[in-house]
Amino acid sequence: MKITELSIVFVLIFLPIFWVVSHHTDSAREAQYLSNRYRAALQTAVMDAGAIMHQNEKQNDEAGYDSSKFVKADKELALLTFTQTMALNMGIQDDPAATKAMFNYIPAIVVLDYDGYYILANETELTGKLEGSFRHVWSPKKPYTYSDSNGSSMNFTLDGYVYAYDAGLGKWVEGFQKELAPSTQIPLLQNAELFEQVRRTRIVTSVQEDLAEVINRHNEFARRNGVSYTFTMPLISQEDWYNSIDDTGLMAFIQGIPVGNEKINNYAIGGGRLVKKTSIIGGVDPVSGIKYYYPSTCGNSYRAEEVFTDAKQAAGQGYFEYNCSIN
Repeated sequence: MKITELSIVFVLIFLPIFWVVSHHTDSAREAQYLSNRYRAALQTAVMDAGAIMHQNEKQNDEAGYDSSKFVKADKELALLTFTQTMALNMGIQDDPAATKAMFNYIPAIVVLDYDGYYILANETELTGKLEGSFRHVWSPKKPYTYSDSNGSSMNFTLDGYVYAYDAGLGKWVEGFQKELAPSTQIPLLQNAELFEQVRRTRIVTSVQEDLAEVINRHNEFARRNGVSYTFTMPLISQEDWYNSIDDTGLMAFIQGIPVGNEKINNYAIGGGRLVKKTSIIGGVDPVSGIKYYYPSTCGNSYRAEEVFTDAKQAAGQGYFEYNCSIN
């Protein structure tokens, strides 16, 4: 067989293989890009929501609490901010239907407040119509509860402050663990190290148990909306759990969005404490349309689009540094 004939045979045999390999490589690259984009969108949305959830907090609500962690979370503002940032980063901010459909893949959002938590999830509603039988609702605030074998019970907070029923004394007491230890008969309050261990474990366990149940129920909602994915509780490291309960904040989960041959299964955690450093605003110059970042204390007429925790993160999202001193 001549060289030219061998070349033709080689091309006929291997060209389809090269095409398939190239196609899979392009698909994998696209899947990786989308995966990173969705994860970044979720993390940014959670950080935005966590940063803004306390902006309307009234200081007099904090009277009587010697704790920098006592702030009342504005969960509705947090949800609005989360939704807007997610839609913006996914390119569907002008499509209400797509924004609504996005929540098919968000089985739960958790707002961790100082003395309890809320979970946003789909719940059944007796509407008589299949398409309207689910709607997103916030759960009532669920306290971080604990009880012992002696009949005493406690509601924990994100620090050492506790609301407790002392079965031995037959009365309710409240205060910091170190303050209550000498005047109560509750064994857990007598040991500061054990108290802290049990407090953290109980808060994490309470949220985990509720989340697992909510995510499991989301499967029924997803099936009715054509999502062929089984939602499960994601594997979250113990370190992430303990970091999440160090402060008030927000947790969100995204699952089931197809990316190539795989599907996204991710979560993000964002804090919202008032004493955090000055946030970085990502804004747009209404004249030039150029995106700039600047401290929230900087006065200008730019339209705010996003909130970041530092300048590096803002620059990574395509914003240029704005010189506030020129104002």
